[in-house]
Amino acid sequence: MKVRVNSRTGVIAAGCIVIAAFLLFTLWPRATLVDIGAATRGPMMVTIDEEAKTRVRERYVVSAPINGQLLRVGIDPGAEVVKDETIVAEMTPVLPAALDIRTKEQAQAAVEAARAGLSLARAEASRARADADFAADELARARELFKGEALAKRGLDRAEIAHRSAIAALEAAKSAVTMRAAELERAQAVLKPSTAAANGAAQGRDHYDDIEIKSPVSGHVLRVFQESEAVLSAGSPILEVGDPHADLEVVAELLSSDAVKVSPADRVIIDKWGGVGNIEGIVNRIEPLGFTKVSALGVEEQRVNTIIDFAGRNDDERLGDGYRVEVRIVIWEDANALRVPASALFRVDGDWAVYRVEGGRARRTIIAVGRNNGVDAQVLDGLEEGDRIILFPGAGVGEGTRVKANAPA
Repeated sequence: MKVRVNSRTGVIAAGCIVIAAFLLFTLWPRATLVDIGAATRGPMMVTIDEEAKTRVRERYVVSAPINGQLLRVGIDPGAEVVKDETIVAEMTPVLPAALDIRTKEQAQAAVEAARAGLSLARAEASRARADADFAADELARARELFKGEALAKRGLDRAEIAHRSAIAALEAAKSAVTMRAAELERAQAVLKPSTAAANGAAQGRDHYDDIEIKSPVSGHVLRVFQESEAVLSAGSPILEVGDPHADLEVVAELLSSDAVKVSPADRVIIDKWGGVGNIEGIVNRIEPLGFTKVSALGVEEQRVNTIIDFAGRNDDERLGDGYRVEVRIVIWEDANALRVPASALFRVDGDWAVYRVEGGRARRTIIAVGRNNGVDAQVLDGLEEGDRIILFPGAGVGEGTRVKANAPA
């Protein structure tokens, strides 16, 4: 009888042990599944991204030199033109009987104004030439200082931009001299009919010989304003000429709050232009005058034009005037930054923190964060390279929580 009691007791004890083990297994806190990343070193950059468009830097509008009949324009947009050689339009001036005193005085005044404009353009060209020479000297000096490690790379970049800008300004000034000279010739041509009118009338002609209008610069026709035959007054635009291959730049309309972070010589990555790969660019200047623009959502925004030069283009990059591109202006970069995914960060009493995985448990760690580009965050203090951290920490993760990495998909 005593044996039976002991047997029954053993069975009950065994059952209690099994039940206790089952409850312990069931109620014991299990490890929370989390995504785990790591603090790594590598290149990191912060950019300002914006849509932009290309434009020809120097555009020239060819206008009617006199009052007269414009013959049909036979040149199409995209056609190549050569300075002072390609005939872009022809006009037939109407023969007046004679110039009256008032008209003659106006024509003479126009000649004097054109002559003064030519003198001014020549003076501007002389000043631009002096600026270009000075910029060349400054660039040479900057290169010597850079070789001697007495000047930072940004200083050299600024000197190179200043030199390129001075050269471009000189070319523009030379073109302005050419255009002013052409304007003077056109103004002088108005006075010529007063002496030839009698001869033309005597020969029974009702108009002079056709006037050929030649391109003032080499490049391509950008657009034609007046293609059909028509009567035009002097100064009416006929077509526009520029060089989209050698004189192209990019204009980005940045928010004013972003524009203050950008500096000349900042590196620019131009992408989504329609071809393969990215194109390198460099910030030329930020215009000082902002403007108001209404967004697609109807919100008024203050925008600032930022001008970007191409650092290098290939022949297969078929960009023209007014093409859409996207730019990423690099305002900060580090080739060996300690970084963590931005998704691992959260706030604790105004400080940034992450959950570091140590011994299978989450340990809340306060860190000092530098730059943050939305994907990665620069770590200044609090973590070491290789530290494992929890990504997207949820409400189920806290200090000391047992965690387990999710199986890779």
